[in-house]
Amino acid sequence: MDAATYATEAAVEQNHWWFAVRRELFAREIGSLGIGPDARVLDIGTSTGTNLRMLRELGFARVSGLDASEEAIRFCAAKGFGDVRQGDVRAMPFAPASFELVLATDIIEHVEDDGAALAEIARVLVSGGVALITVPTFPSLWGLQDRVAHHKRRYRLHQLLAAIRRAGLEPGRRYYFNYLLFVPIWAARRLIDLLGLKLSSENEVNSPLLNAVLGAVFRLDARTAPLLHPPFGVSALVVARRP
Repeated sequence: MDAATYATEAAVEQNHWWFAVRRELFAREIGSLGIGPDARVLDIGTSTGTNLRMLRELGFARVSGLDASEEAIRFCAAKGFGDVRQGDVRAMPFAPASFELVLATDIIEHVEDDGAALAEIARVLVSGGVALITVPTFPSLWGLQDRVAHHKRRYRLHQLLAAIRRAGLEPGRRYYFNYLLFVPIWAARRLIDLLGLKLSSENEVNSPLLNAVLGAVFRLDARTAPLLHPPFGVSALVVARRP
């Protein structure tokens, strides 16, 4: 991501509606897996530490992080989020079968060869280990945030599932989420492009009232999406296991 985008994210990730509710969703998914707090966990693409915050709150003590950006690692260190290494998701500096749980949330869309990234995730998982994978979805939603984050693509769920299977992982639970805000986000991105607004991140467009309203909507969404399996959403989540 752009350096200014990291700075914006670092300042807001603790309380911003998107990051806060997404952590709640991930925490529920991880809680359903029955993985103990002594499990070895890897967060790939830590950015400024939003998942590391969640993992610490869940009580995991053996957590490693990986990010390609020195800027992101500095923010994680400043927040006291522990061991974060610099590296490429396509060639991670970890031995095979090193982790019981891998988080790859909004990371594989950043690399040209997403197949290589997913194969690396499979390599570092123990047999029976689990990967929690999320990606941005629907090319029609392409906008400012994709550009400043240097995304290569947005997915459809069937494309993500096919890539996961090719990497040797078995998809389990899968669904789109952030479906209730799909149309407002599409409209906001078209408006930002139409007006030519110069922002370092969409996260700058916020206020306490807006944060509360969007947080309430997204919280309802995150509770219902795993049950309703909507046919669209701003993001998709897959829980995959290494056989």
